[in-house]
Order: sequence, then structure tokens, then C-alpha cells
Amino acid sequence: MTFQGNIRDLQRAIVVDSTGDKVGSVGQVYVTNEGQDPSWVTVNTGLFGTNETFIPLADAQFTDGEIRVPYEKKFIKDAPNIAEDGEISQEQEAELYRYYGVQDPSRDGYLDAGDRTGGTVDDSTGTGVGAAGAGVGAAGAGVDRDRDLDRRDDDGVTLHEEKLNVGTERREAGKARLRKYVVTDTEQVEVPVQREELVVERTPATGEDRGGRLGEDETEVTLHEERPVVSKETVATENVNLGKRTVTDTETVTEQVGHEEVDVQSGRDDRV
Repeated sequence: MTFQGNIRDLQRAIVVDSTGDKVGSVGQVYVTNEGQDPSWVTVNTGLFGTNETFIPLADAQFTDGEIRVPYEKKFIKDAPNIAEDGEISQEQEAELYRYYGVQDPSRDGYLDAGDRTGGTVDDSTGTGVGAAGAGVGAAGAGVDRDRDLDRRDDDGVTLHEEKLNVGTERREAGKARLRKYVVTDTEQVEVPVQREELVVERTPATGEDRGGRLGEDETEVTLHEERPVVSKETVATENVNLGKRTVTDTETVTEQVGHEEVDVQSGRDDRV
């Protein structure tokens, strides 16, 4: 990364990944003692732990307080976890170079073990001043990191919680139909009936009827009887209607809601 500016600008910068998502705030800036060019930054990608993730600056871009790196956040989080203690060993740096696929920009291979030493910062210029050799030193080791962190407004976290909103919705619970049907019953009714029977009545003659003649004669009597006659008629017995009424019940709703809490673990760096 070609950087023309104060190392403190990098120390206060935010690292964003290739998609524009925030990775984290810069913790330390590492520079090469040979050219005093920024080569690595460390970023704490989580809330807990004292180890920081190393990110190379070879293909990074710095604009308006943001360092954009060509890696995704998940890829950066999976980088080898190396303790930030002012210098990194040859094996550690080689492991980081292999992971990110980046070579040491100062030579065609990885740095030798004897080429490393810690560096300090000249507060008047912010430029890393390293010991002899082409080592990699931590820039800004003499800065009070607690005060610097206090000035970062974007290092805080926002806590959230879930709230349970309970309401009611109207839905169809079922249908009711009113229909009528015919039921046949058998009724027995005692009906009084009358009939006429033939009765022969005989009375003696008085002898006053004289002059009669002998001969045949006949008379006819009509007999009658009653028979049950059945007829049916339909009459209304009652009116039946369907109505609705509202009944209020109380139901208990049980649901789990989550909320966020914060747990801060501080790994203070008192090195000068």
C-alpha cells in the first residue's frame, strides 16, 4: 500500500472488507524498518480475547479513515491467530504470507529470522523508526492505546432485545347450518263410530183395519254406519333461528424472547 500520511491516521482507521462490511478498528500498525512503509495492521475482530488478527496492507487502499482490503470478513477471521506482542517471528509471518497469498514486498521471499526487531514511533512525525536491518516493527507502540481507543466513537456495540407483541386475528372457526327434516311417527286415535242395525219390531193389530187382501209385499230399510275418515293438515309448531354471540375467554401465550448483553474482557498493553 502506498501511504503518504501520518501513522496515527492508520491507527485510528477502520478496516472494511472487499464487500464494504466493517471488519474492525485498527489495533497496531506494523512497518518495515528498512523503508518505514506500513506492511501489516492488526484488527480485533471480536469482543473477547487479547489476540488480534493480522491483515497485510500490500493491496489495501486508504481513503477517508478507512482501509479497504481485498479480502472478505470471514476469510480474515479465519486467518492464523497470532498474539500481538510488538513483533512476529519468521514462522508466524511466513504462515500469514501463505494464508493471504502475499509475498514480502521488499524481497522475493519471506523475511529471515534475524531481520526482525521491534520499532518505535517518533511522535512528532508518526513515522516508524526501526533498528538496523529490514525488520518488521510495531508502529505506535509508545502511544497510550487506552486514550486512543477512547477517541474511537465506532468501537461501541449496540445492544438489542426482542419484545413480544401480542394481538389477535380473526379467522374462521367453523360453520353451522340449520336444516329441517321429516320424522314419521305412528299415532293411534280411538274414534267412536256408529252403525245402524236392523231391528224387527212386531205389534198386535187392533182389528180395525178391515178389507185387506192376501198377497206378497215387501219393504226396504236402508242401514247406515260411520267409518273413520283420516285427513292431515300442516300447522306451524315453533320458529327456530340461528344466532351468534361473542364469548370472551383468556388464553396464555408463552414465547421465548432474547436480548443482548455485553461482556468486556480487556487485555491492556502497558508496553512503552
